Amino acid sequence: MSDLRSVDEATFDEVVLRSEKPVLVDFWAQWCPPCHQIAPVLAQIGVERNEKLTVVKLNSDENPAISARYRVMALPTLILFHHGEMIWSVVGARPKAKLLKELDDALLTAV
Repeated sequence: MSDLRSVDEATFDEVVLRSEKPVLVDFWAQWCPPCHQIAPVLAQIGVERNEKLTVVKLNSDENPAISARYRVMALPTLILFHHGEMIWSVVGARPKAKLLKELDDALLTAV
């Protein structure tokens, strides 16, 4: 799918909820075309914003408990966590510029 780090039920709490910096989680599945469409965009954001943001992916089919915990009902779902709390989410693929604007707005309100 992409070069993003994968998290699962064993690593989610440590990597996402205990992170010092914000973490954007891409809930995806292999069968989901929009998930594959947004994957390169998320990989770019992960590199470009590495200093301030961590971007990871979580396969919803392989980790149904986490998907259920955050009420992920459609894919792709992107959820932004900060200090262990969900602070923003969006469903569906979107252009990089729009996604960056939405992320920046969410991060500004979280500080």
